[in-house]
Amino acid sequence: MTVEELSQIVRENGIVGAGGAGFPTYVKIDKRANTILLNCAECEPLLRLHRQLLKECAREIVSTFAMIADVVEAEEAIIGVKEKYRSTVEALRQCVHEYPKVRIQLLPGAYPMGDEVVLIYEATGRVISPGGLPIEAGVAVFNVETVYNIYRALEKSRPVVDKVVTVVGEVRHPVTVRVPLGTSMKEVVDMAGGEKLSSEELVYLVGGPMMGHIGDPGEPVTKTTNAILLLPKDHPIILRKLAPASVGMKRAASSCCQCETCTDLCPRYNLGHPIEPHRFMRAMSNHDYGDLDAFLNLFFCSGCGLCEMFSCPQGLSPRSLINDCKDGLRKAGIKAPKGVKPAPVGEARDYRRVPENRLEARLGLTKYETDAPLDNRVRAVKRVRELFSQHIGAPAVCAVRKGDRVTRGQVVAAAPQGLGVPVHASICGIVTEVTDRYVEIAAD
Repeated sequence: MTVEELSQIVRENGIVGAGGAGFPTYVKIDKRANTILLNCAECEPLLRLHRQLLKECAREIVSTFAMIADVVEAEEAIIGVKEKYRSTVEALRQCVHEYPKVRIQLLPGAYPMGDEVVLIYEATGRVISPGGLPIEAGVAVFNVETVYNIYRALEKSRPVVDKVVTVVGEVRHPVTVRVPLGTSMKEVVDMAGGEKLSSEELVYLVGGPMMGHIGDPGEPVTKTTNAILLLPKDHPIILRKLAPASVGMKRAASSCCQCETCTDLCPRYNLGHPIEPHRFMRAMSNHDYGDLDAFLNLFFCSGCGLCEMFSCPQGLSPRSLINDCKDGLRKAGIKAPKGVKPAPVGEARDYRRVPENRLEARLGLTKYETDAPLDNRVRAVKRVRELFSQHIGAPAVCAVRKGDRVTRGQVVAAAPQGLGVPVHASICGIVTEVTDRYVEIAAD
């Protein structure tokens, strides 16, 4: 198989990065990659789906990963998996020896190990330039579920029509389930036994406690939905995420003591990237707009949230303020600086990793660290709402009309011109609603 053939299959089947922002995977099938990485670092606390899927489908995923390496002519294929995922590591060791290019890289249990830049350094020793792409350093990174979706496309001619989601927190039976795309969050929570508390007392946190967003029970599952965490509305994580930016700015101006802990523990800063949260907090608090680098270098922030969720002794919110500032810069037409070279990796970096168990304790999540067993069967649902934009790039283009009968796997929104992939019907049924954002299908 050629690069062009594999890339075409991946695009036609709607495969995007299932572990993060949803970057279309066909773009990563690139001969410039002399090293490919399989990301099983489970970046967010409490998530389990990637290690569970890799354990259950180790041979299918490893064989597909090795095939990708052969197609792009990579010299090696590295599986990055945390050492503490012992059962997953054991499943890998049962088959990885069959593929000469593939090796296992055991990772420490630190956050955010799943960040591409951090993972690449841990596995290869290469530092990605600030604002740069992994492929510029000869590396391509694939998520576990993404590679499994490639396997299903190749071996079963199955496009992406469902998603594995971990459901934890204030639910009766924490579980990891496979559901059709477009299933409502509330329906997924019901598959975990339902809510422990009343709906008025709970908040849906979609994606994870660090980088996730406050969701709505009616919000649909997309190709990038990894987890649903139900937390009490008065939980510190929820209160922090709902705090107004104006309050955060006033607190920063009155309380930031410039201890620099936010910068000292910043994973990107310790890899030589010029992101210094304390410097931004000082400039922002003092309205010092002469220090342009303090603002322009915000584009190199990964948004991991350590600075505000763990590091700051004053409980301030650097990440939230950074995100607001970056949005303002983008709206003003300002782009990230080009050609920035990284500084040497910090000598103290290894001692500044944040252990996941300490992070979970600080966040008040230890009580939710429990088994959420994987049920890899596709659950049946009566209705789905599939968004046209489930990936980075242009939205897919609607290809059906209200009243049409569709079958599972049929294209309901075609790939756009440029960067993007199609969307396929996740259930068989009748199209009941079409808007400029989504298509709704009722099961037969």
